[in-house]
Amino acid sequence: MSIRNYRLYAAGALVSNVGTWVGRVAQDWVVLTELTDHDAAALGLVTALQFAPVVLLAPLAGAFADAYPKRRLLVLSQSALALTSALLAVLLLTDTASLGAVMAIAFAQGIATALDNPTRQAFVSEMVPESRLTNAVGLNSASFNAARLIGPGVAGLLIASIGAGWSMVVNTLSFVAVLVALAAMNPRELRPAPRRKGRGGVREGLVYVQGRRDLQLIMGLVFVLGTFGMNFQITTALMATTVFHADARAYGVISSVMAVGSLAAALLAARRKAPSLRLLMLALVSFTVFSALAAIAANVWLFGIFLVPVGLASLTALTTANATVQLSVAPALRGRVMALYMAILMGGTPVGAPLIGWIGNTFGARWTILVGSIAVGLATLVAGVALMHARHYDSRDVMAMRPRLHRSERDLDHTDDERVSAVASVSAGQSGDAAVREPAVRESAA
Repeated sequence: MSIRNYRLYAAGALVSNVGTWVGRVAQDWVVLTELTDHDAAALGLVTALQFAPVVLLAPLAGAFADAYPKRRLLVLSQSALALTSALLAVLLLTDTASLGAVMAIAFAQGIATALDNPTRQAFVSEMVPESRLTNAVGLNSASFNAARLIGPGVAGLLIASIGAGWSMVVNTLSFVAVLVALAAMNPRELRPAPRRKGRGGVREGLVYVQGRRDLQLIMGLVFVLGTFGMNFQITTALMATTVFHADARAYGVISSVMAVGSLAAALLAARRKAPSLRLLMLALVSFTVFSALAAIAANVWLFGIFLVPVGLASLTALTTANATVQLSVAPALRGRVMALYMAILMGGTPVGAPLIGWIGNTFGARWTILVGSIAVGLATLVAGVALMHARHYDSRDVMAMRPRLHRSERDLDHTDDERVSAVASVSAGQSGDAAVREPAVRESAA
């Protein structure tokens, strides 16, 4: 935080990230309580529309992030998000909002978010020297993921005190924080990554990830967590309204307690020297246990207590996975790889959200959380077994695995076609029966 550009960016990004989730929860609350009669399926559809573009546009958005100045792209994406949020605020305040209008705005915001996410993630390395990159990535990941857990709590309190329409106004103003931060930066102190030129950028990113079994494993775990376990804006609302019969203020308090664990995880992430697979696996196991306990909680107080370790475990898992992926990818490829990562993390929602909504309508709110516990637990078990049986690793090697840190720009002297060919050769040369086969990772861990 001693670097001025990063300090400005981090402050603005935290405000914007929290505001984004305030807007999403306000939108969900309106759909659930005003535009429908607690229709979880309709809520799931709106959520799916908001996250679908993150999946559909991920390769293209990542290529844009690597090909154009990231600071300018962020101004564009944040402005688009502010305008769509302002439009929804006007509709809510004038009592003219409809379910169709909310769906259309959610989809438009999803398009802007598809560009914003990978650009934000990749921009971090341009603001700090390489010696500070690990901490900066950890802080950025903590800010992004903590907002996902803190935002719903703030939204609940705002909805109860000023209403959903004015909560959307707050969301609109939060985007201004990033725009001000970007304008106040000193461009001379930035370290722009080499920009990709020519065609084939989308293909290059896909082929690169195809050749990295370690990244595939992490992204697979993140997909299950994001798709089935991180639907708090749906599950918490359903538990509050249908199980505990809480009002908006109580819903805000319930959501806020998760922020206690999230803040603790964010502070730990900022101090962590390097991510490890062991920490990721332990966090996923903890998430499985405590989310299951929250699902079967007998009363609202126990539910809130169990949400604290759920917040800690989920944010620890996400920050560890995010930092591992970012630190193991060269800057020239980071935008495309992070676009795929964010698509997998957030893009599973178009599948998970409608499914969770259907489960809530059919089996009850408790099962919306239990399904996530079961899915994450099974995925963690399968990943653990696969790792223990992976060739070229013993159990201690695997569980202490560190990401392969990129080495300056050693492969950036090649042309795009040469880099794609090199990556494809690595992919083709890897054994299909090994769960993880990345010799450089083991070399780093040793």
